[in-house]
Amino acid sequence: MSVYTTLSLQEVQAFAVPYGLEVVELNPIQGGIQNTNYFLICLDGSQFVLTLFENMDAESAGEIIPILECLGEQGLPVPVPLMCHGQYIQTLKDKPAQIAPRMLGKHPMPASLAQAEAIAIAQAKMHVALQNFPLERSSVRDHEYWYQVARQMRPTLDMADQILLNNLFGLYEALTAMYPDRPKGFIHSDLFRDNTLFEGDQLNGILDFYELNHDEFLFDIAITLNDFCTEYPDVTLNEDKAIAFLNAYETVRPLTPDEKACLELYLAMAAGRFWLMRLQVAQMNAAEGRTGDDILQKNPAEMRNMLIERLKFVTA
Repeated sequence: MSVYTTLSLQEVQAFAVPYGLEVVELNPIQGGIQNTNYFLICLDGSQFVLTLFENMDAESAGEIIPILECLGEQGLPVPVPLMCHGQYIQTLKDKPAQIAPRMLGKHPMPASLAQAEAIAIAQAKMHVALQNFPLERSSVRDHEYWYQVARQMRPTLDMADQILLNNLFGLYEALTAMYPDRPKGFIHSDLFRDNTLFEGDQLNGILDFYELNHDEFLFDIAITLNDFCTEYPDVTLNEDKAIAFLNAYETVRPLTPDEKACLELYLAMAAGRFWLMRLQVAQMNAAEGRTGDDILQKNPAEMRNMLIERLKFVTA
């Protein structure tokens, strides 16, 4: 949610008129790395989020809205975009754009044990609701996609990091062949703390579903568990929080024995995926000359260190 496309208040005011919104203040959002986002404050005090999709066409940007509607019907706190002229996605500065209600709260930094439990329950409810959801995404970031990213990034890595990556994928191939019962469905894929909003221990918002993907639930669990149960800059897993997270998740959807057998590996794989993603984004930003205070670039080394830490507990 960096700012890649600069907008003026006048441009946003004109865009918001068909929505019936009278925007009086525009504030850029710094956090996340994919799209441009602004907070909108209206004359009546209501607040919204304007998103410009930097790497999607209108069809791709709009295809997850039925997912949001489904989750909202299940009582999960997700931001369903506003409709304008019968469409959820409009165009602003030649890019797909939407306006959604702003969900209030704070990112849990660090997360409490109760917050880890709350997000685990919400994640399990999402998995149950979306396991058989009839959607085909035009953009697919499944495991094969990440293999391709790894192949592209490997020549840019030094020898030690190439060995680290090879070790990770070798363990993945060995263990997943031994434990194949790992259910799939639509997963958030990016459920970090900065994509959630809490008031105290109350979960008020789950944000940024644009990495939504059909993949193994265990990957989603590993991504979120890694983040909610780690107290940066230390990348060691907080075992009390991790146990509480998993126990809370299983009150909604019990893990299969094979998922449990692969969990430690998937914690490492999740760290590896985001290490590669952050390296890829850094290269993209450099190639396109994206710089400045409004461009958030997360540190790849943080995920590399986590990967090394998590691999200590994986045995094939």
